Amino acid sequence: MMNEERKIMIYLKIENNKGYFVRPKEDTSELVEIDKINKEDLMYLLNQLTTSDFEMDAYDESKMANKAHQIIYKNIFEKFETLITTKSKFKDESESFYKDAFEKYSAD
Repeated sequence: MMNEERKIMIYLKIENNKGYFVRPKEDTSELVEIDKINKEDLMYLLNQLTTSDFEMDAYDESKMANKAHQIIYKNIFEKFETLITTKSKFKDESESFYKDAFEKYSAD
């Protein structure tokens, strides 16, 4: 059996004084400036956030010269950070709930 290597992708990135996000492109992906993000991109990122190992660079205003990039990146980063925290909490609570229920009903 082969060991699966988990590749963690950084979906929101700060580089060269700009904010970027990952946009899928055929069999690969590309980094696109954050001010070019659209509804479909956000839906893709949300899907990745909920189904894979999702990483993003922490918001740092001093690393971005473009004010629009600062505003957009900060808002998306804060919302995604909240979702990641909520996702972990929900997963832990649901695992505990189902474990308790499974133990209760499998004992009968």
